[in-house]
Amino acid sequence: MAMESRGDFNVNRVLTARLTAEDVTQAADLLRAGRLVAFGTETVYGLGADACNEAAVAALYAAKGRPAFNPLICHFPDAATAFRTVTPTPLAARLAARFWPGPLTLVLQRVENCPVSQLAGAGLPTLAVRVPAQPVALALLRAFGGPVAAPSANRSGRISPSSAAHVLAELDGRIAAVLDSGACAVGLESTILDLSGPRPVLLRPGGVPVEALEAEIGPIQRAGAQPGLPIAPGMLRSHYAPGLPVRLNAVSVERDEALLAFGPPLPGAALSFQLSARRNLDEAGARLFEALHVLDAGAARHGCIRIAAMPIPAQGLGLAINDRLTRAAAPRTLPPEQNAG
Repeated sequence: MAMESRGDFNVNRVLTARLTAEDVTQAADLLRAGRLVAFGTETVYGLGADACNEAAVAALYAAKGRPAFNPLICHFPDAATAFRTVTPTPLAARLAARFWPGPLTLVLQRVENCPVSQLAGAGLPTLAVRVPAQPVALALLRAFGGPVAAPSANRSGRISPSSAAHVLAELDGRIAAVLDSGACAVGLESTILDLSGPRPVLLRPGGVPVEALEAEIGPIQRAGAQPGLPIAPGMLRSHYAPGLPVRLNAVSVERDEALLAFGPPLPGAALSFQLSARRNLDEAGARLFEALHVLDAGAARHGCIRIAAMPIPAQGLGLAINDRLTRAAAPRTLPPEQNAG
């Protein structure tokens, strides 16, 4: 087994197996053995590790180059199992009944003697928990029988993966396997809602629009600028970034720019990707990360030095799309291996 050095840590070079939906038992066995297995959900592909195995969680952080102060989301096959590791509030129980399985993550207080690794929660008294809706993911979680910590299956700070091919392009040789369950239906990470305090706080917009949550439980406070370390994934300023700089709210495009189009495309782009010709936000959300991968990969061949993104309405899933694009466009104060994924 060869050893690769990257940054200030070493990564064991292993053969990354590409498993199919019929290989769920094999994937679960790898997780039980402390290995890392990527798997598709309805949001993006996650990089899974046994959340109760400190060494496995540490290997996950190393494989991604993820800073240990950035907590992970733990995935469960059902709400009852999730609520054995955190203390459900009445609001949490109500939201779980309405939106789980689905693209919603809840941040709640850990129970006493919570079995989940402290490293998985970045040492915080809270834990982020979710029940995904993707059938293969649920089958894996049931077969494994315990919580699976799973951030996005990419190197930290990079574009999130919405296919097995994206995972292999980023992590081949750094993880044991990827469980290929096809393209991700939602294509945006889960909404993260903090219910650990007196009022619900939106930490990250995502696959469940905030309007749908407020229709269920009433007004939700939006998180402002967060001093100190993040309490949930996806909260660092620079995140989801392609190799190219991103220019937001473009109303014209230069000859050396690739275009991220929404609706009728701007003229003059050497390379473009249409998120939704119909200006449908669900379609745009499902295609966003694929678009960034395609534009990033094709830019050099077309002489592009930047991605120009057309405006997206800030409503429904548009709030989550704009959040991802804003973080993709943010100044990169840390090298990719140190940004959060």
